Amino acid sequence: MKKILLLLPVIALLATMAGCSQQHKWNHEQRKAVREALRDYRKMAYVENLTDAEFVLFSDEVALDLEGDYPVYATFISMPGVDDTVEMVVITTVVDELNADARNMRHLYPYEYLVEQDVLPTGLDREQQRAFYECFADKVNSYYDTMGQFFDAVLADTTDVSQIARFQQECAADLFGWTVTEIDITEIDY
Repeated sequence: MKKILLLLPVIALLATMAGCSQQHKWNHEQRKAVREALRDYRKMAYVENLTDAEFVLFSDEVALDLEGDYPVYATFISMPGVDDTVEMVVITTVVDELNADARNMRHLYPYEYLVEQDVLPTGLDREQQRAFYECFADKVNSYYDTMGQFFDAVLADTTDVSQIARFQQECAADLFGWTVTEIDITEIDY
């Protein structure tokens, strides 16, 4: 009888710990709410060019990262700066995806955009597009030491943006013989 009485506090402690561990996991509805909130990020560069299936995988990854960092949903959703935290995790996930496979740059510089900018010709098949993005990624990786430097260049410095445009044009010329000729036009007002 004494053993049972001595074990009761231990059993109570274990039951409390088991109850707490269940409380720290997000439920299906909470995960769904976070994934739905991530739809607002579809307008961001890179994310907007993901297919629906790619976006589902992307939002799952972001939600899992958030749940791992903030296991108590009520605490996460009520903390000040929750939107900044979500945005930081979204950007970190984008950087991670670019680091994992630089060909993911097709989401930053989609083929249709490069055609509109006269960097690439129309009608390239998937293999030709893949070859272009591999060439482009290799040039970017060789020029910038980190993905952070690349993002800083894209966001802040027009000189680097023109460097990125040169990389695109070099790859297009190397792979397809496609050249871009710049013509200066002077308007004359009468």
